[in-house]
Amino acid sequence: MSAIVKPMITLKEICTEAETIRLTNQNSLGDKIVSDIYVNAEIIASLAVTRKISEKPSLDSRLDDILTSRLFGFPIMLLLLSTVFWLTITGANIPSEMIGNALFAFQDQLVLWFNLAGAPDWLTGVLVLGMYRSLAWVVAVMLPPMAIFFPLFTLLEDLGYLPRIAFNLDNMFKKCQACGKQILTMCMGFGCNAAGIVACRIIDSPRERLIAVLTNNFVPCNGRFPTLIAIATIFMGGIVASEYQTAIASLVITILVMLGIAITFAVSWALSHTILKGETSSLVLELPPYRKPQIGAIIYRSIIDRTIFVLKRAMIMAAPAGAITWILANVYIGELSMIAHLAAWLQPLGYAIGLDGFILLAFILGLPANEIVVPILLMSYLSSGQILEVDSLNQLREILISQGWTWLTAVCTLLFCLLHWPCTTTLLSAYKETGSKKWTLLTFLIPTVIGFAVCFTVAQSARLLGLV
Repeated sequence: MSAIVKPMITLKEICTEAETIRLTNQNSLGDKIVSDIYVNAEIIASLAVTRKISEKPSLDSRLDDILTSRLFGFPIMLLLLSTVFWLTITGANIPSEMIGNALFAFQDQLVLWFNLAGAPDWLTGVLVLGMYRSLAWVVAVMLPPMAIFFPLFTLLEDLGYLPRIAFNLDNMFKKCQACGKQILTMCMGFGCNAAGIVACRIIDSPRERLIAVLTNNFVPCNGRFPTLIAIATIFMGGIVASEYQTAIASLVITILVMLGIAITFAVSWALSHTILKGETSSLVLELPPYRKPQIGAIIYRSIIDRTIFVLKRAMIMAAPAGAITWILANVYIGELSMIAHLAAWLQPLGYAIGLDGFILLAFILGLPANEIVVPILLMSYLSSGQILEVDSLNQLREILISQGWTWLTAVCTLLFCLLHWPCTTTLLSAYKETGSKKWTLLTFLIPTVIGFAVCFTVAQSARLLGLV
């Protein structure tokens, strides 16, 4: 609706009034102008109103009153987060087992073909037992969770719920002098931290964009979920009946995610008060209307643009890591393999933070791809010289306990998995987005220092209190 509002007084009248005031030595000209401005504003506002007061609020407004309220907004967010994790954990088990059986069966055929071709054992080991088997593990443990998580995430995005999350957390980010849009980049980080860093482009302020890049790793990516799920299910879910294991594991992972978000706030606040000082930009966020999900678009964006994209980059990084791991496990110095020597060298540092040398070495060798941390660890423990396939979580639990794992080892491993350095793909994305070696180095150092500090504090406190 448009309307032409006639001014209450003309320019000639204003000049006449001003001259009168000047001659009579009065000081009410400013009050007169302000009064007329308010009168005109009231007329414009009355003409611009298109909805009557008595009209019932729309469905979108009623939903927003619930989803963005201080009373229900955060509990609903936590409930949705736990539900997504529960569906991901529950739904990924059977497909992971089926894919793993098929890929590992094909490995036996590859070994047969290499033997028929007369290939030396070392070549078969590097290419098949190292590279191929690591690729098979990454696909088996990473593809099913991503194929479930990304569509669920895209569904929430398509419904229009993600901007409501940004609205709910905007005030907390403002207190940290960061941008509310950072929560959207964190949501992308659940799938892949590299994708989350690329998503930081939506933040206009260079200072706040850097804060989002430097803290994105505190959100666990899809590559870390297999490790988190396995350990949480074995050691935390194992204390209850089997039918409740998945629920307990989902709850533990939700708590870990909330811890990561809390650390994100703390680090964002620290950065904005030290090396990245500056004024907080205003978040002008127009909440979009709720939309009916487009199933075709959801499948395409979640599978093609996200799942396949992330899986491809993980496979590229996992292949050379598998080859290097096989070489380290099969080259001996004296009576011990190189991998055993490295683990012994790392043992004091690993013990100080509640781990052991083999666990710490597995995280180091897993730098190219977080998905291969557990298989590298099993290979190191069992001195098999190749990445192993474990048939069940019970078998994995027996192996870990036989290697001296306690509840403290499990807790510190979960914390270190949550907080440790980014993978190679994420670091390369940080360098590409920032164009700076300094900021890329800080992207590596900040979570690394925090991860060591948190695990050291937990481990030493537990030992001083005699809890282990």
